[in-house]
Amino acid sequence: MRRTLPLLILLAAPALGSDAIEAAREYKTHNGPRILRDFAKMLALPNVASDHANIRRNAGMIRAALEKRGVRSELLTLPDASPIVYGMLARPGAKRTLGVYLHYDGQPVDPAKWTNSPWKAALYTRAIESGGKPRAFPKPSEAIDLEWRIYARSAGDDKAPLAAILTTLDALHAANIAPTSNLIFFFEGEEEAGSTHLRDFLEKIREKIDPVDAWLICDGPVHQSRRPQLVFGVRGVTGLQVTVYGATRPLHSGHYGNWAPNPALMLARLLASMKDEHGRVLVDGFYDSVAPLSTVERTALRNLPNIDDALRREMGLAQSEADNAPYAERLLLPSLNIRGLETARVGSRTRNVIPSVATAALGMRLVKGNHPQAMQELVEAHIRRQGYLIVREDPPLDTRLRHAHIAKVIRESGYRAARTSMDLPIVRRVIAATERAADGPIVLLPSLGGSLPLYLFTDSLGKPAVIVPIANHDDNQHAADENLRVANLWYGIDLMASLFTMPADSAP
Repeated sequence: MRRTLPLLILLAAPALGSDAIEAAREYKTHNGPRILRDFAKMLALPNVASDHANIRRNAGMIRAALEKRGVRSELLTLPDASPIVYGMLARPGAKRTLGVYLHYDGQPVDPAKWTNSPWKAALYTRAIESGGKPRAFPKPSEAIDLEWRIYARSAGDDKAPLAAILTTLDALHAANIAPTSNLIFFFEGEEEAGSTHLRDFLEKIREKIDPVDAWLICDGPVHQSRRPQLVFGVRGVTGLQVTVYGATRPLHSGHYGNWAPNPALMLARLLASMKDEHGRVLVDGFYDSVAPLSTVERTALRNLPNIDDALRREMGLAQSEADNAPYAERLLLPSLNIRGLETARVGSRTRNVIPSVATAALGMRLVKGNHPQAMQELVEAHIRRQGYLIVREDPPLDTRLRHAHIAKVIRESGYRAARTSMDLPIVRRVIAATERAADGPIVLLPSLGGSLPLYLFTDSLGKPAVIVPIANHDDNQHAADENLRVANLWYGIDLMASLFTMPADSAP
């Protein structure tokens, strides 16, 4: 029988966020075992981004789940693209519209590396590495231990917020509480494949999403200190493949060593010229376009928990870059990283040769103010200043005979960074609502170190976007034995209840 939630949404009175949080907690108390079992069923459906048949099954399952809860939903399609699950839950008279983004696709799996099947959720008493033991999912009357862990692909990234949202809608329905905002749901199915069609989808339905006042980006983990956090930006990304040349063929190192130039050494010198021993990039102009931090952002940085010493111990590092400069500050500068090197062979495959070519894969993480193409041009200008002729294809013999230093540079695609101002009125409401759900102060992080195409929301659509993570920081996302701590799922339900019922007036 179809539920009457749409009618209840019309009749229900708005509630303060604290009332909604209490309703969510009451609902979890009485329905905890069922919430976990429903989540396990959701995780049992494979969702690797390249598995198009199962991706469509996931989309259909999510659409049906939204429809069951009174959300008017549809699947948006484009040729060769995974569907977008779009949903709209209107609150008559609402003066604000929130967009809610998450992705329902996941990373590939190697089942041999998993303790259990990645497509059959397993419940453990604690994290496996902390001595957790497998146990059955709880019976209807059984108490929930918040330290339990659920192991399955996408348990943390990114079906956790989906489970939180669906449970929140159930809890609000059970308490006859209506959201204070119109809610637009936009769930992507190819984020783990690079969000290739995200821009096209956003443009296709621009009229539908134009009313959104702010986007809630439901992805990522809470802070490494285990404290809840909000994140207001991400770095952009781009890269270059750089190949330098020696002789036209590999040469015997005995016959030609000390005579023929070695491209491996040439490349090492070129790369070393790009960054000093303290981690500062030496490419001219590399930091010039960085947008300055606001006073609010600088205050947020000063208030962050100090995790640097613990991170260095965990990673076996005696020192980090820039003389142990704070981790969060380093995320607000563009980076130049060597992602890979390839030339000749090592180990058991070592041969007495001088290689003919050497290649480096360079990655750049960008911050607000950097443009991908402009940053690539700065690196290319640096390569030219080191005496190299830049080409786009392997050079012919006559070019090699005229130039001692040749670098083939292949530019990779990329996108800009994004950062939302923390002092916008609607952002302050999101902060206050999150603090209510967390029962206290939260971590406010100006930017993540990783990259997402968040600029499509902030720049292309011109709307503020805030990342609202719920997964545990040690969830093994993208790796074997991905997991979700039950306490984090419970927090996510409180968080969504608070966000969906933020005060509609000027009060925080």
